[in-house]
Amino acid sequence: MGKLIYNSSSRELDIDDRTLAHLRVAILNKLRRSESFAMTWEHGVENGSGRTTIWLHESIPLQFVFSGNRQPTLNRLWVEQLLLSANSTNGLHYVPEPEQNDPIEGE
Repeated sequence: MGKLIYNSSSRELDIDDRTLAHLRVAILNKLRRSESFAMTWEHGVENGSGRTTIWLHESIPLQFVFSGNRQPTLNRLWVEQLLLSANSTNGLHYVPEPEQNDPIEGE
């Protein structure tokens, strides 16, 4: 289980490594183009339900911490769907992984 750590606060979001690897590619693609956007996630019933939204901007520190040492093969379609959600008015949010059609090599 990896972590997405936002800013220099104690706010950490636990995300499985495979999902985190795909979010990393989508988020870094947006930020390297100086595109700010919102990201929303649901807390889940085990954490009292609800949801959190954060604003992602290139000047705000962000860390991707993986628990495993192997980089997964990335699913290009999933990254594209995450980027589409990031470009929407609702901002980036979790979308389930679609069937892999064209893996991203070397990522």
